[in-house]
Amino acid sequence: MVCYYVDSCIYLNLWKREVDDFGNLLWGFAKEFFEKAENENSVIYYSGFLLKELMFVLSTEEYLNKLELFESSPNFKRVILSEEEHNLAEEIKNNYLQISLYDIIHALLAKKTNSLLVTRDKELIEFAKSINVEVKKPEEIL
Repeated sequence: MVCYYVDSCIYLNLWKREVDDFGNLLWGFAKEFFEKAENENSVIYYSGFLLKELMFVLSTEEYLNKLELFESSPNFKRVILSEEEHNLAEEIKNNYLQISLYDIIHALLAKKTNSLLVTRDKELIEFAKSINVEVKKPEEIL
């Protein structure tokens, strides 16, 4: 069974029905990925940091509606960042200015859970690879 840690951009691709500059249906790739993960009974890890990111982007009503997905599906499992891991993330952030603290945390949690990190964020992809975390876009998993 494959475990995934999915970055907020993939949820937003799906929920906002996003399309890229070339007409590719990013939301379609995200939808197919989540369906595949569910059909395979894969674990999809998420964290409070991911939820916070989504809270910043979605309206309160949208956020509360989407929150149910994480709480109701048996495929979703919450992972907690330890204080030591948070300190490590802060230390990395001080030396790695191109990436946000939240993205560093996502990569560290993917590593902690031995999960495949699913994202489109170029800086996060580069950083994840630098700490030996496997990372792919949804369409690369299908």
